[in-house]
Order: sequence, then structure tokens, then C-alpha cells
Amino acid sequence: MRPRRPTRQIVIGDSRVGFVRIGGGKPDRAGNPTTPAPVSVQTMTAGYTHDVEACVREIHKLAAAGADIVRVAVPERKDSEALRHILPQVQVPIVADVHFHFQRALEAVDAGVHKIRLNPGNIQDRKQVIDVIQACKAANGGRGIPIRVGVNEGSIIERKDKQKRMKELGQVFSDHKHGYMLAIMIAKLEEYLDIFYEQDFHDIAISAKSMDASLVIDAYEAISERFDHPLHLGVTHAGPKETGCIRSVAALGALLANGVGDTIRISYASDPVYEVEDGLELLYSLGLRERRGVDLIACPTCGRIQVDLFTLVQDVRKQLAEKVTVPMKVAVMGCIVNGPGEAEGADVAVFAGDRRGIIYVQGEKVANVPEAEIMERLLAECLAFQGRVQRGEVKLGEKKVEIIPPDPIGELGSGYEKIAAGQVEKRVGITIGKS
Repeated sequence: MRPRRPTRQIVIGDSRVGFVRIGGGKPDRAGNPTTPAPVSVQTMTAGYTHDVEACVREIHKLAAAGADIVRVAVPERKDSEALRHILPQVQVPIVADVHFHFQRALEAVDAGVHKIRLNPGNIQDRKQVIDVIQACKAANGGRGIPIRVGVNEGSIIERKDKQKRMKELGQVFSDHKHGYMLAIMIAKLEEYLDIFYEQDFHDIAISAKSMDASLVIDAYEAISERFDHPLHLGVTHAGPKETGCIRSVAALGALLANGVGDTIRISYASDPVYEVEDGLELLYSLGLRERRGVDLIACPTCGRIQVDLFTLVQDVRKQLAEKVTVPMKVAVMGCIVNGPGEAEGADVAVFAGDRRGIIYVQGEKVANVPEAEIMERLLAECLAFQGRVQRGEVKLGEKKVEIIPPDPIGELGSGYEKIAAGQVEKRVGITIGKS
């Protein structure tokens, strides 16, 4: 992991919903030092913004899942007008996504939105852009609100001038696709940002998205070298969750590990709750956010599993997600071969033998139960351990004793039935076959 790239810090929100800081590490405009903020997770509502009740309900759901910032679309006047009714009912900063009509941005600012997203490929008129900048500067009694300038591979290519479009597309699909696309992205950003700088507006975040994970990596690396604004990372139209998660993590994980990126959105053609959950898990895995809730580990598929491990893991995940908030590590292992070693660092662990499970709490064996009782007992031990952590009686990750693996042919081992049937004998730890 490389240190975070220092950027100008922007702040989103207000005193009612709270403030989310993005980026940091460079002094602010008054010369005061700023500390890099934790990488934040964003998502976007899937429903119509003008359906106020449904929109508020969805925002509540996304915030409960852990979203730091939620974006809503404002393609029509009825959507920007709905913000007046939505904003007082939510507890998370809201970004208005503006594409073709600059007037929607002005209406959203007037309604009290916390941030505006503009697309240089769709709003190009200089005067219109200046009008939005001035409105954002004057918002909040002169404190202003930030603007994200987002270029997407699908929107920066010329669409009205057919000859210019063919020329640009020819460049994009040449043998040097990334080079030409990067040149277009950076040129569009520079042209657009010049307008902001001329208006002395610097509360800006930047994004440059594509569906091509390798292009996303190249684009953000190049942009991070040229601009000191915080970067909003994302892979656009990444696809369904099943494949989009791989595409997104390939790009975002590489960038974050190299210190590039200040806020992220993982995009799926699916319920945006999954975007939030997977975005947070990515940050947890890289140590960029303090985990909230259980860190569940489980062994992979193999021929040694002696219980219905896959059902057990899903049941454990669901139950613990609903009832445990302490970031304890819980291990669910399917056999006694690698289970003990792989569960060493877990606060609570279970590993299975022949239709049974041994449960450990910080290395100390606390139970040996039949398969049907594993879930109930494991949950009880997790809740009891959570209570002890909350009362300050124990600390997370504090192992008291070494886990001693059970005898592989003993009560939990595959040799138990053979011993019972008289097929093998057990003498001082030595197994002798009978002929």
C-alpha cells in the first residue's frame, strides 16, 4: 500500500446531515493543513427522484447499508423540484446528477442540494457552466458547495458533428486506444477546469470513467499526476454484480493500493445496496476504512468438508450481519486439516469434523456440538463475545491460548467410525490398520 496522494480537500453536507470530507493532505486556501479523510463510499438511487416517498425510502436504505453520500438524478424540472421535499427527510449528503440541462443544476442548488455533478460532454456552453459555478459559489450563504466534473468514455466523444465524431472514434479505436482516449479525457478536463479557475472556483472533484478496467487505471493515474483535486473512482456500465464486481475491484483496488482515489462508487446493473456493501468491503480489505460489523472468513471448496459448509457460511453471514456490530473476526472452517491454523487469528471460530463442530473463542475451546446445533451455538458465542468487548472485558484480536487441533482420527476425525467398528486401533497416538 502506497501513501495516499495529497489533494485539495472538499466538504459535502451541512450541519443537519453531517459533513463528509473528501481528499486532503494539501493546505486549504487559507494555508491551513488538512488531513486526508477516509475514502468515502457513494452510490446512486435507482428510482425516479420525482417520486418523493420512494426516493426517500431508497436513500434511507442506502444510508443504512453504509453509504456516505447518495447521488440522485435530476433530468427534469419535477426531479429538481422534488429535492425540496426530499432533502429535509434524509440524513446523508445528497448529490444532484446533472447531464443535459444546466437549469436543473441551478434548481438543485436553490433547493439546497449538497453537491452538483456536471458532465463536460453534455453541458458545454461556457455561459451555462459559469452560471452553475456562480450559483454553487453563492450557496450556503457564500460558503459554497462542491462540483464534480465527470468525464465518461461514453459521453466525451462528439455526437452532434458527424465528421468530428468519426474522426474521434477513429482515434479511439485505433491501435493506440488508451493513448487517444486519455488525450481526449485530459483535454476535455483541462478545457472545462479552465472555466472554473477563471471564476476562482476550486471546490472540485474529478472522475474519468470507462467500462475498461485497464483504461480506468491508466486514466486516473494520468489525471492524478496533472491535477490536485480529489478523485472520484469508478468503472462505468460495469455490468451485473456477478461480473461487475470483478471489473470494478480490478481497477479500483489497483488504484487505491497505489494511493490514488478519495471517494468511490462501484456501479452495478442491480440493487445499489450491493454497490455500497462491496465498496465498503473493498476499503475494509485494503485497510482504508475501519470495519463495521463482522469480518467473516471461510475455507474454500475441497473434498475434506464434512458438514454442509456453504449453507452454514451463508446462515452465519446473514445472522451476524443483523446482530453483530463489533468488528470481530469470525472463522467458519469445514475440516480439521487446515481449519485450526486458518482460524488462529479469529476472535470466534468453528471448524467441523464428522458432522460436528468445535467452537473456539480467542483460541480457547468452548463447545463441541452436533452439526444441527453449530449455527445456534456459534451465534450465541459471538453475541456473548460482543458483549464482553463492549464492556471492556476483552479486546479484539487478543488470543489467549493456542488452538490445539483435535486428533484427526478421534471423535471429530474421519477415522472415528472405523475405530468404533473395530477396523483400526488407536495406541498412544499411533494408528494401526487391522487386516
